[in-house]
Amino acid sequence: MTATLIRETAPPTPTEPRKGWITDWRPDDEEFWRSTGRKVARRNLVFSVITEHLGFSVWTMFSIIVPYLAAAGFGFTTGQLFGLVAVPNLVGAFLRIPYTFAVGVFGGRNWTIVSAGLLVLPTGLLAWAVQNPGTPYWVFVLCGVLAGFGGGNFASSMANISYFYPERHRGAALGVNAAGGNIGVAVVQLAGPFVIAVGLIGASQGAAVDGSAFYLHNVPLLWMALAIAAAFLARRYMNNLSVAKTTVKGQLPALKRKHTWIMSVLYIGTFGSFIGFSFAFPLMISIEFPAFASIWLAALGPLIGSLARPFGGWLSDRTGGGAPITGTCFVLMSAGVLGAVSGVELGSFWLFFASFMALFVLAGLANGSAYRSIPAIFQAEAGAEAGGRPTEEAVVRAKRLTAAALGWISFIGALGGFAVNQVLRVSNDQTGSMIGAMYVFAGSYLVFFAINWWFYQRRVFVLRAPSLAYANV
Repeated sequence: MTATLIRETAPPTPTEPRKGWITDWRPDDEEFWRSTGRKVARRNLVFSVITEHLGFSVWTMFSIIVPYLAAAGFGFTTGQLFGLVAVPNLVGAFLRIPYTFAVGVFGGRNWTIVSAGLLVLPTGLLAWAVQNPGTPYWVFVLCGVLAGFGGGNFASSMANISYFYPERHRGAALGVNAAGGNIGVAVVQLAGPFVIAVGLIGASQGAAVDGSAFYLHNVPLLWMALAIAAAFLARRYMNNLSVAKTTVKGQLPALKRKHTWIMSVLYIGTFGSFIGFSFAFPLMISIEFPAFASIWLAALGPLIGSLARPFGGWLSDRTGGGAPITGTCFVLMSAGVLGAVSGVELGSFWLFFASFMALFVLAGLANGSAYRSIPAIFQAEAGAEAGGRPTEEAVVRAKRLTAAALGWISFIGALGGFAVNQVLRVSNDQTGSMIGAMYVFAGSYLVFFAINWWFYQRRVFVLRAPSLAYANV
């Protein structure tokens, strides 16, 4: 039996959903997956990645724009500039909750179209704001608030894709989807300076220290055009799944599950580290090793961290669970932080840099493995509640809980990124160095390891059914 796909040109009937919807979706049925499911899932994954990737780029766009504002004639204080970088991070974290709910309410395809279209607002306003040195600070703050839309894209994209793939492939699929989004941070940091230097549209906003002209509005204008294209592609090539359709009320039970909260804490250590260090790493280099300050050099961290993420999901699929991978990464991350501290104390930039590259890789791997654990946890609970043989209804309920939990967990993780930057700021303000903050991070990773081991790696821990131990979650 194949999936019932409603073509874009087919008129809706009383017994059929609206256009663009798939009414029969059974990815865990091997025959269905080989004949129909795999091709459809891959197509939706590709175009989900595109929109999520652009969302991350818009979310972190201020990391490229802010360093040029003084040269462009804006008289903002250093504190105000740090505020501009922090606003999108904080807003994007909170938006992940409604973005997750939106998939169940409106459909994954429909919300992808909307979320791509919303990226036009921050990019369009920012393109206008940077061209006039008289633009007040509050307008830039508003741009930062709107840029938070890009941070919300991750949650809706991950929730949507979680429905498309069977359990045995979900870790790798979520890893690829997340990596494609995360790499948007590196892309805007790597490509942004080149785009700014090319005077294709309008007059330059100012001149750099070396006297060369730059064109700040080029960056938001380029990503605005890409966002519009992504919305059209999503409309043309993506699908909604009827099985994912649910109300906000139907998604709230995920918040009553203790494992939603436990995984939220662990995700602070994985994604919170990735996004927090992505925002802070350029500044950390400029403070501790000003002779090596470089936007392109700093962008290597988010790049390799993003590329590592799908391997975390893949390793989890291959080894039978994500918890062991996550736990190992936390221990090594603690060691990596101590290596960075040694680099600062010895005045060795390359030891500091290599340690941070290791941190980005490990955070990427742990992101993938942690996200692999989430659907496994809820599926194991569904099996335990059904005495080891979950019904189809129980499996669907578990997938809906997973989708809702993914959004909440990603929200808490993104707040962790904001916390990383605040700990670094306080440490630098109080001691003139970020070494104190680094020791806090090293200790935190060991705490995260202990939590992960206690709940998901101990062989003695079971879910009301001895055969459903969480040892390999």
